Amino acid sequence: MLNNFSRDEGESIQVEGGSHVTTPPEAVADYACETGENPLWHPSEKRLYWTDIPTGRLFRYDPVTESHEQCYSGRPVGGFTIQSDGSLLLFMDRGTIALWREGQVTELIPEVAVELNSRFNDVIADPAGRVFCGTMSSSDSKGRLYCLDVDGSLSPLLEGVGCSNGMAFSADQRSFYYTDSFAHEIYLFDYAIESGVISNRRVFGTIPESAGLPDGCTLDAQGSLWSALWGGAAVVRLDTAGRIVEHIPLPVPKVSSVTFAGDDYRDMYITTAGGHEKRENGSLAGALFRCRSHSPGVPEYFSRILVNRAEQSRDAQSTRLKIERR
Repeated sequence: MLNNFSRDEGESIQVEGGSHVTTPPEAVADYACETGENPLWHPSEKRLYWTDIPTGRLFRYDPVTESHEQCYSGRPVGGFTIQSDGSLLLFMDRGTIALWREGQVTELIPEVAVELNSRFNDVIADPAGRVFCGTMSSSDSKGRLYCLDVDGSLSPLLEGVGCSNGMAFSADQRSFYYTDSFAHEIYLFDYAIESGVISNRRVFGTIPESAGLPDGCTLDAQGSLWSALWGGAAVVRLDTAGRIVEHIPLPVPKVSSVTFAGDDYRDMYITTAGGHEKRENGSLAGALFRCRSHSPGVPEYFSRILVNRAEQSRDAQSTRLKIERR
């Protein structure tokens, strides 16, 4: 199968290969998100979570009952991970990092001095339970990529980033994919799981300007990288050589992120943006979409930020209660 696609006059992308999608994307929940982002499957709850960044809302979707709800309203959440204890770790504006559990928010890092006029954007837990978390460029400085270690310490990995975005780790845990949207490039780094250090940056794939900006991404079980195209009305699949081999169109221009979910990880969920301007972006702009894939994705890693400390605190509290009841 060979076809071309292009948003406008100009450079097109050659797409070679058969389709991995058995059903076209359909909208399953529409909250008219201004910037819907960070779809993430919660395996123990069997629900999908996602955020609308600027409006400070979190949502969740139950595919069994097909029900969905808003579960958080507050400050902007650029991205989040799922902790190994089931709580959500929120990455917010001003560099704030907080735990969210059963509606309660507990700040772990109140703010980061150099990010007071910025916010976190895309984040991902690494195989060791750390979190790689990127920020947006602001009027003060370019974006950055940080590593939040399991002990709660935060350290910079990259500086001078245009728009820190989609990330993934290879199946062998030796490589790290990282997107700078404004550069139209997806990079590949060597990754050391023991230390969390990344090195040897090189270009993995380039998205032509005519096709939109590469945004959120995820890997499938075959090692292919799926990237959402902001302004490109599509999700594309890149093979292990960085070549675009599949193009999935959506009925809205601002496609922001993609993930695999469900018991077999063959349900692909796609977030979109522009719901505050539906006349310009389409009636389904800002909706959550789903389609079915021939090949499965892979589960995302859990973060483990201060989990042992939290477990110790809960155990100590439980012990105190038992003593008091005697």
